[in-house]
Amino acid sequence: MRVALDAMGGDNAPAVNIEGAAEAVNEWPDIEVVLVGDGELLQKELSVRKYPKSKITVLHASESITMDEQLSQALRRKKDSSIRRAFELVKAAEADAVVSAGHSGITMALALLLIGTAKGVERPAIAALIPSLKKEFVLLDVGANVDCTPQNLLQFALMADAYCRLILDRPKPKIALLSIGEEPTKGNELTKEAFRLLKAADINFFGNMEGRDIFKGDADVVVCDGFIGNVVLKSSEGLAEATIKMLRKEITSLTTGRIGYFFIKSALKNFKKKTDYAEYGGAPLLGINGTCIICHGRSTTKAIKNAVRMAADFSSKRVYEAISEEIGQAQPREKTVVAG
Repeated sequence: MRVALDAMGGDNAPAVNIEGAAEAVNEWPDIEVVLVGDGELLQKELSVRKYPKSKITVLHASESITMDEQLSQALRRKKDSSIRRAFELVKAAEADAVVSAGHSGITMALALLLIGTAKGVERPAIAALIPSLKKEFVLLDVGANVDCTPQNLLQFALMADAYCRLILDRPKPKIALLSIGEEPTKGNELTKEAFRLLKAADINFFGNMEGRDIFKGDADVVVCDGFIGNVVLKSSEGLAEATIKMLRKEITSLTTGRIGYFFIKSALKNFKKKTDYAEYGGAPLLGINGTCIICHGRSTTKAIKNAVRMAADFSSKRVYEAISEEIGQAQPREKTVVAG
């Protein structure tokens, strides 16, 4: 699998992207990476790293897009940006997937512009893998679509169903709809109509789920619109970080704190690992006609490495084709009129 990596995207670019690419090809020999960005800078950085030389190539792009740039201006004026050139590689079948820690809105816009949506998909969705008490679950959408229709939420569920089956090896994933109560009558007009559509669909839908229950791990998929999903994602990240800091502060404030910390140090380390976004790499943009992994702007080397692996996995298993098939099967068939 050949992955196009936006080397100039992210808060810590290009260093973490280059190092992440090197670690990925060192660990997984079936992966190749094309680093897209400032060619001279990338070659200089690569020269001091050890990796199989045939596994990483560089494609020069004279421009990069910052996090504070306006979407319309970036698309119109920066025709030679690193993220745009990465998608052009996929469009030309010179790469199998794109990975970027840059501006997520521009990344999604270029994905739609250059490779389009999968057949039958109305809107793509960003699907984040979230830790829980039992297992990780897929939360979507987490930011691609602020305003959604009930049909959009149904398609999100179908896309996540394919994700769970092909990538997470869960043959019949349990799908829940995020709402303010378990009863079908609870929620706004969007969730009430979405409940009806999900219940009628050929998926393992078991109803509404309240926010307090999603981390119990009873669902494999939790569906919501992008506004709510992004709030849930950012809140859970912040809560995990704050919980670790508060525990350390409370333990060290005790007279026997240092002794106590020694005994629970490994437990805190494991908790931090489970809640660290770097362990998951990034979030796939489901519903496009190809593979794109969107990473956190603050991604570390480990996050980039794991995102490259995720991109290769999604592409090799043709998840986007499975999504098209699932969406197609869910479309209502036209009635055949027989002449009498």
